[in-house]
Amino acid sequence: MSDMDGLKATCFSSLKCFFQLLDNQMSKMVAIRVPRNMRAKRELLKHAPKLVENGKKMLILHGTKTSTVLKDVLADLFHLKRDHAVKYTKKNDNIRPFESGGETSLEFFSLKSDCSLLVYGSHSKKRPNNLVLGRTYDHHIYDLVEVGVENYKSIESYAYDKKLAPKLGTKPFFAFIGEHFESVDELKHLKEMLLDHFKGEVVENLNLAGVDRIFVCTAISPTTVYMMHCALRLKRSGTSIPRMELVEVGPSMDLVVRRHQRPSESLQKEAMKAPGHAKKVKNVTNNPIDGKEGRIYIPDQEVSKLTLTSDIKGLKRERREAKKNKENSKKQKVNPE
Repeated sequence: MSDMDGLKATCFSSLKCFFQLLDNQMSKMVAIRVPRNMRAKRELLKHAPKLVENGKKMLILHGTKTSTVLKDVLADLFHLKRDHAVKYTKKNDNIRPFESGGETSLEFFSLKSDCSLLVYGSHSKKRPNNLVLGRTYDHHIYDLVEVGVENYKSIESYAYDKKLAPKLGTKPFFAFIGEHFESVDELKHLKEMLLDHFKGEVVENLNLAGVDRIFVCTAISPTTVYMMHCALRLKRSGTSIPRMELVEVGPSMDLVVRRHQRPSESLQKEAMKAPGHAKKVKNVTNNPIDGKEGRIYIPDQEVSKLTLTSDIKGLKRERREAKKNKENSKKQKVNPE
C-alpha cells in the first residue's frame, strides 16, 4: 500500500506541475503586449488598419525543392517588385497551400513580413516548376492559383539598350489578349491575380512619361497563358499622341494553370467591404504650407438697427471727467482763495 500511495503522490505532483506550466503558457499567449516606448507604438500603428491602405507587398518563398528554372523565376519576380517585395531564400518543408493545415506557415510569414501577396515556388516529379500565387485577407489565405512554368527566358538572356530598362516604382500597362480571359473561370482568376501582384500602388493621376513598361498576356489555350514583359519606347508621331514601340526586356514564360481556389462567399463579402469615408470637419482645411486652417463666418452688422444706450463705454470717460470737474468746482466754492 505504501508503494501505491507513493506512486499516486508522484503522479499527482507531476500532473500539478504540468497544469501549472500549461496555465503559464496560456497566460503568455493571451496576454496583450503594450508598447513600452513611442518607437514601438509607431511600429504598431504602421500595421494597424487605415482608411487608405498602403501599397501591397509581395512575399516570395522557396519550397522543399526548387529547380534552377524556378530559382531564376523567383529572382526575376523579386527584381521586378524589389521596392515592394520580401524574399526568403531558406527552404520551407511544411508549406502545402492547398491542403488543410498546410497554409499555417504561409499565414505566419505573411503576418511577420506584413505582406498580403504571396509567391511560393516548389518542384516535384508530379508538379515540376510549380508556382503558387496567392492573396491574403487579414493575414489569412484568401485565394490561390497554381501554375506550371514552361519555356522560361530570364531577364539576363535578352540583349537590349539598358537605357530602355524600366525604372523602379513605375506603373505598368497590362494587355490581356484572347477571349479565354472572359469565358474560362481559371483564366479569369489568373487575370485578377496577375493584376493584383504587379499593378503597384493605386494613384489618382498618371504621367505618361512615367509609364515605361507593359505586361502582355496572351491566352494560347483555355489553360495556358504566354506572359512577356516589354519596355515602352515613345517616339514622335507628328501629333500630340506619341507613337509607342515595344522592346522585349524579359522575363517571358508560359503559365499552365493547374489548380485554383476561390474564396468563400462570406469571406469575399467581408473582404470587399469598402471603408466609410472619414468625417469631414466643417470649415477646416489642411494646407501643406500653412498647416491647419479654419474659416469663421461673421454675419453682417446692421448698425442702423442698433439701440444706443447711456451705458456706452465710450461715454464713461466723459462722465468721469464731468464728475471730477463738478467736485473741483464745489471745493472752490467752499474754500475760496
